[in-house]
Amino acid sequence: MTDINSEETSSQDVVLYEVRDGVAIVTMNRPEYNNAQNSKMTYALDAAFKRASDDDDVKVIVLAGAGKHFSAGHDIGTPGRDVDKTFDRASLWYDHTNKPGGEFLYAREHEVYLGMCRRWREIPKPTIAMVQGACIAGGLMLAWVCDLIVASDDSFYADPVVRMGIPGVEYFAHVHELNPRIAKEFLFLGERMPAERAYQMGMLNRVVSREDLKEETLAIAGRIAKMPRLGLQLTKQAVNNAEDLMGKRTTMDMVFGLHHFAHSHNDLVSGDRLAGFDGKSMAASQRETSKDKKKAEA
Repeated sequence: MTDINSEETSSQDVVLYEVRDGVAIVTMNRPEYNNAQNSKMTYALDAAFKRASDDDDVKVIVLAGAGKHFSAGHDIGTPGRDVDKTFDRASLWYDHTNKPGGEFLYAREHEVYLGMCRRWREIPKPTIAMVQGACIAGGLMLAWVCDLIVASDDSFYADPVVRMGIPGVEYFAHVHELNPRIAKEFLFLGERMPAERAYQMGMLNRVVSREDLKEETLAIAGRIAKMPRLGLQLTKQAVNNAEDLMGKRTTMDMVFGLHHFAHSHNDLVSGDRLAGFDGKSMAASQRETSKDKKKAEA
């Protein structure tokens, strides 16, 4: 297993990479922060996906998260948060770090969030998200760009950013991953959706025990890897194009604008783009939401 990271030296490899029998396993590796995604991790993921795409011996790509949780979302509060740092960009978007006002986040999130997720969705090889524990906000984006999602029975899903006054994460696939009415419930309440219900809604392909998660995911990947490469690519392209004809891409473009209107509004009203929330306060609010739900169900 090797690391895929920027040239910056680090005491930890934020993304790990290995290949087994034609299957590339790309692993987010910030378990002490529940795999919160800073820019360093995002660019390392991009490099890992490119490496897998370039390797003719790789037929399938599995995305995993080290530790207890798949991903708690975007990094909005760890010591490694690097929103103000410049990286070698993967698209033609200009550097965001010296831009004023709303342009700062608009440029950054076009590059690091919406742009990268769209590119990863178009990887010409099948991708599988292997999800355990929390899959929250930005974690949903990483799972949703994958073609299949295999999840542990203790996994859970939430997009609580309406609490910040924001209408969902940047890669707005909610109405396609769920149906519109369930998507509204998911966003309005910001509550955790357990794996069983996510499976019932069609968001997950398989739900297995945590102990069997890796074995089951790699078994599915191995069976897919036996299919012809071009047949897999054309099938993926067909389904992705069908989704876009149903409005997936244009919906994301529209909501991305609303998302950044909300950021700018927050900044004008409170002086903070995230309405004063950070990782700890968002986690605390989620715990309160869970307590309220349990009381209501009692």
